[in-house]
Amino acid sequence: MARAHWRIDELPWDRFDASKIDSDLVPLIKAAALVEFNADDYTAYLCNVFKDDPEFQEAARGWAIEEVQHGEALGRWAELVDPTFDFRAAVERFRAGYRVPIDLDASVRGSRTGEMIARCMVETGTSSYYAAIGDSTDEPVLKEICRNIAADELRHYKIFYTYAKKYLDREGLNKVQRLKVALSRIGESEDDELAYAYYAANAPADAAYEHKLYNAAYKRRAFGRYRRKHVDRAIAMVFKACGLKPHTRLCSVASRGAWWFIDRQARKLATQAV
Repeated sequence: MARAHWRIDELPWDRFDASKIDSDLVPLIKAAALVEFNADDYTAYLCNVFKDDPEFQEAARGWAIEEVQHGEALGRWAELVDPTFDFRAAVERFRAGYRVPIDLDASVRGSRTGEMIARCMVETGTSSYYAAIGDSTDEPVLKEICRNIAADELRHYKIFYTYAKKYLDREGLNKVQRLKVALSRIGESEDDELAYAYYAANAPADAAYEHKLYNAAYKRRAFGRYRRKHVDRAIAMVFKACGLKPHTRLCSVASRGAWWFIDRQARKLATQAV
């Protein structure tokens, strides 16, 4: 039976320092806790798609154990910061309004290679995100949680990348096809999952869900956490997953463009009171 690489009870909870909490960061952590904790639904979907690959199914279940632990650790930290926050109740609210389709027997990406590339994109995003969050906070417990999660997500990327190569040998997707899948999955960061998680974790009980409002609220707090080094690393990981060479001139150009976009969005959103 797979087990996580670290334990929640072993985190330095005795070093928690309320004076170092960034209040603008707390809503992000609450939302992230819900998304991470919801990994079992994705695992059910992946096990359906790869129903004849027991080796990958085992890897997917191990991945889910760690993802759920991420949610539990973030949720525990959020409850420590805000005693009015009920993590389990927020999870139920999130699941009541957002569900992953798990009854599919084929990848929504059109191929198994594409599915693995899409998973690589998710792990690229989360690894860079938690690295950025960890670098932006001085609160010792949250910094350690983010360090552990970022390391887990990087390891998960490597797992999915290994299986992507396995299925690439069978399916033969070219670089353009792989890049198309990657860009499509990156574009889905604008979908309802993150916005609805932000709503479920932070909005008053009687508030109606508005995608535009809660998506902007999430991005305003998240984008400003990134630094150029986080973007450079993420773009290199995207290139590798698509069969393109990282650390090339093209990769540098792509990274500069991505950093320009994120920095521009961060500056623009910083002026909005959401």
